[in-house]
Amino acid sequence: MVLRVVQWATGGVGIAAIKGVLEHPELELVGCWVHSDAKSGKDVGELLGDGAGELGVTATNDVDAILALDADAVIYAPLMPNPDEVAALLRSGKNVVTPVGWFYPGEKEGAPLREAALAGNVTLHGTGIAPGGISDKFPLMMSIMSTGLTFVRAEEFSDLRTYEAPDVLRYVMGFGDTPEKALTGPMQKLLDGGFIQSVKMIVDKAGFNIDPKIRARQEIAVATAPIDSPMGAIEPGQVAARKFHWEALVGDEVVVRVTVNWFMGEENLDPAWNFGPAGQRYEIEVKGNPDITVSFKGFQSEFGDEPPESGIVATAAHCVNSVPAVCAAEPGIVTYLDLPLISGRAAPHLR
Repeated sequence: MVLRVVQWATGGVGIAAIKGVLEHPELELVGCWVHSDAKSGKDVGELLGDGAGELGVTATNDVDAILALDADAVIYAPLMPNPDEVAALLRSGKNVVTPVGWFYPGEKEGAPLREAALAGNVTLHGTGIAPGGISDKFPLMMSIMSTGLTFVRAEEFSDLRTYEAPDVLRYVMGFGDTPEKALTGPMQKLLDGGFIQSVKMIVDKAGFNIDPKIRARQEIAVATAPIDSPMGAIEPGQVAARKFHWEALVGDEVVVRVTVNWFMGEENLDPAWNFGPAGQRYEIEVKGNPDITVSFKGFQSEFGDEPPESGIVATAAHCVNSVPAVCAAEPGIVTYLDLPLISGRAAPHLR
């Protein structure tokens, strides 16, 4: 049985997801929602480029047309989540897999969407890479090899010079701004929504008796000389690196920490931060019996590599590969704790 899939939005993750759907033996692309009038009406193959040719699926910015479409699932990947859109998709009888939220939602946040999913007899699942993967699912998987856990850490080390989204870097993430504006900007709040869910998933599954409040904090480094970036030169005194931390404590002891390190390279920074000899990576640490440290390489492209960024493709792949399991799950909201083992699928020429 082939599952009929709609792609919602065609940014970096969306384009990678479409390519993943086309390769997956259990999935068929039947629809595509786009934000702009310029893309609406075009064959999705034209949006892919790379000589993909016509796919026979026309992109549309008509939400009602998508809601009326006969489809099993939607991979929902806009830049920013809209709960009303997700609720409408669920009520229309479409399972939703998304990298932009609802990885481990609390009761208040999840209740309206759970109600919509039950009304449509379908399922919502949040997934991705971080949050929604290496920041929660992977640490829990590694912790199975240890007992008596005392500390769990998930940490990202990424060079954002490979992130070809200049408007997001400047206006959302605060790069190239003054430290004062960046520290009071929207990024901390935007990240809190997902990463606090990651911490809570680890806490709940591991059984730590934490203070209910998750501690969030951030740090900034500025350029000491001009730094080339996707948004142009970052000048001395402007924000060129950011760190965000989310921590759960039992008394005064930190038991879970999730951190992101986002730098515009490792040179000309004050403070003089760097990734260390291991370079770009995702790193997971579990302290217990025994202690475990694991580094994951390959999710971050190197500065100068051709796009797309490897992490964007990985985010899309996690969504695509989850679709069959989500469609088979009980209606409502499901997390990694509810789904079976999911894997990638063999390349078409090797099946």
